[in-house]
Amino acid sequence: MIKRLIIVLLLLAVLFGGIFGWKYLQMQKMIEQATQPPPPATVAAAEVERQRWQPKLQAVGSLTASQGIDLTLELAGVVESLGFDSGQAAVADQVLLQLDASVDRAVLEGLVAQRKLAQLQFERNQRLRRENSVSQSDLDAARASLDEATAAVAAQRARLDKMTLRAPFAGRLGIRRIDPGQYLTPGDPVVSLQALDPVYADFSLPERYLDDLEPGQTVTLAVQAYPDATFEGTLSALESRIDQGSRQIRVRATLPNPDQRLRPGMFAEVEVWLPEIEEVLTLPRQAVVYNPYGSSVFLIQEQEDGSLTVQTRQVQTGEVRDGRISITRGLEAGDRVVSAGQVKLRNGQAVTIDNSAEMTGEFGK
Repeated sequence: MIKRLIIVLLLLAVLFGGIFGWKYLQMQKMIEQATQPPPPATVAAAEVERQRWQPKLQAVGSLTASQGIDLTLELAGVVESLGFDSGQAAVADQVLLQLDASVDRAVLEGLVAQRKLAQLQFERNQRLRRENSVSQSDLDAARASLDEATAAVAAQRARLDKMTLRAPFAGRLGIRRIDPGQYLTPGDPVVSLQALDPVYADFSLPERYLDDLEPGQTVTLAVQAYPDATFEGTLSALESRIDQGSRQIRVRATLPNPDQRLRPGMFAEVEVWLPEIEEVLTLPRQAVVYNPYGSSVFLIQEQEDGSLTVQTRQVQTGEVRDGRISITRGLEAGDRVVSAGQVKLRNGQAVTIDNSAEMTGEFGK
């Protein structure tokens, strides 16, 4: 029994010794792996470049027509006929609406007959006056009757003209708001008429920029209806006073609109380009990491042995243009920063540069 017990104990010692030895080797390998530096991360790099940018002022505004009104009539009446369809183009002096004028035309005919009678009486009195058969007062009364009849005819013709609605200028008509046979009262809207070429962009800028603004400067704008299009015009007018409430000056730009893509009422993002050119430091926009505490980049530093490491550098950024962002503080021209692959980087980590990976989209996977 004692020999058997000794054999069992020896076997158990060998078994547990092997298990503990294997665990010890695993622990040693894990410690070695933890103490070894991670392999260099592959990143794309970009240099800080000095570029010449034309400065610009940015604002938001609205588009308005160069001429735009809601057409109405001064007189009341029943719509006899319409000379337009909703949405069509109109030429200047085009007849758009005619009220029923049958009664007024009959009144005009009566007034014309009265004028003819007054003309005959005046001419007869002129002949009789030369023969001293009538007094001068009779001739003057006949002349006054003729003038009164002439004025009455002119007034009735003017009334008839006001019963015809004409387009005061060429433009694009809106949706009609009346129908034939409808009774209109003075001031009832008939249709909107907008001159769409050119159009105006009205916006406001802070008063501190007043000295930078001058008619003739280039203006570009974008609208939500055409997100991939940019429209260009010129600054055409400045308001003569500063708004006391907002301390801003109202500005108007004129833009050609031959294809009539721009419509009054559109929201516009406006940029006014200033004449002087300034030098700025720029980086690809994706090189900047945005955090709640500020913007930063991973600056690439070369060590004495030729290896590359990264270090976080706080920066101040400015305007974004064509995929590049201006750096106002924190970097110098020629500095290299990580432009892609920043997600898993930390201070002091070794990196290798492979800009081809950025082109193939490897960092986005």
